[in-house]
Amino acid sequence: MASRLPLLRRISKLLKPPPSIPVRSSHDSRPLLLLLLRQTSRPNDSPWSFASSRSFCSGPLNLSQDSQGPAAIDYRSVLQEDEFHRLTNSTIHDLQEKLEEYGDIFQIDGFDVDYGNEVLTLKLGALGTYVLNKQTPNRQIWLSSPVSGPSRFDWDHNAQAWVYRRTKANLLKLLESELEQLCGEPVNLS
Repeated sequence: MASRLPLLRRISKLLKPPPSIPVRSSHDSRPLLLLLLRQTSRPNDSPWSFASSRSFCSGPLNLSQDSQGPAAIDYRSVLQEDEFHRLTNSTIHDLQEKLEEYGDIFQIDGFDVDYGNEVLTLKLGALGTYVLNKQTPNRQIWLSSPVSGPSRFDWDHNAQAWVYRRTKANLLKLLESELEQLCGEPVNLS
């Protein structure tokens, strides 16, 4: 309680109107906020004076011309749900088959490929675990990678592939590169 006393004194000081403002009845039309603003406008009077040194802006970022943000979404090209399911099921099942074939080639303790509840899990023992699942509301495939972290892939009609909009990475190419890096063997998932 003792540590709160100085703060409570400061707050009560803020709530008191300055001597130049006459106190009116409880039906005062002046909002309390106006009084607080006048009181805190004096330097070093407010316990919150540190906040004035910080500025926050919701304006656009001044990124350099070379900087690239995520690509814009063309909502005219958003997949219909049945097309999305056809593409994701095909991609995930093809990946499952190819990864199971590589399971016979790779000599990794704890190697396992599992598919259930529309989630493909690739366990590489001590090297980590990949999780790939479809996100129907977003029309995306989400990947959790022990190498690159989380990624969200959208279907690119032009490339006919799942592409991560931030980095323009192709899902299959990214998996091939990372699995080759982890396992030390060339991988072809295309």
